[in-house]
Amino acid sequence: MQPNAKEDSDDEINPLDMHIGLKLRTRRMQLSLTQDKLAKILGLTFQQVQKYEHGANRVSASRLYEMCNALRVPVTYFFEDAPTSRFGFSGMAEAGQELLEGETPLKELDFSSKETADLVRAYYNVDDPKKRKKILDLIRAMTDQD
Repeated sequence: MQPNAKEDSDDEINPLDMHIGLKLRTRRMQLSLTQDKLAKILGLTFQQVQKYEHGANRVSASRLYEMCNALRVPVTYFFEDAPTSRFGFSGMAEAGQELLEGETPLKELDFSSKETADLVRAYYNVDDPKKRKKILDLIRAMTDQD
């Protein structure tokens, strides 16, 4: 089998490849990087980054390591909330974990949206930790959270 070839069928994209692609896209957007800019950092073409983001191409272990360094995330970032594999385990979390009181299930949150990326970027652009805490308190008050 050739590198990057699908183990399933040629028409079917592996759910884990799609998940890793989404995590790649999400982090790239959080850092305000274009596909072209990330491609240049990694020594790729923007089309290759695009294929990784859509899950059309599998990311090798060495490429994943390079991406982690470029995006400043641990390798585990790409496997958080990963879909269940054919071996019966998912991501790095234990199956059946209960949510903390008042916690929103991550599946309901859209971390890949531009709005979320803009909000997180703006929040961390506030240098004063006390002001950031006040912003968080305000948002929680507006959503009736404790």
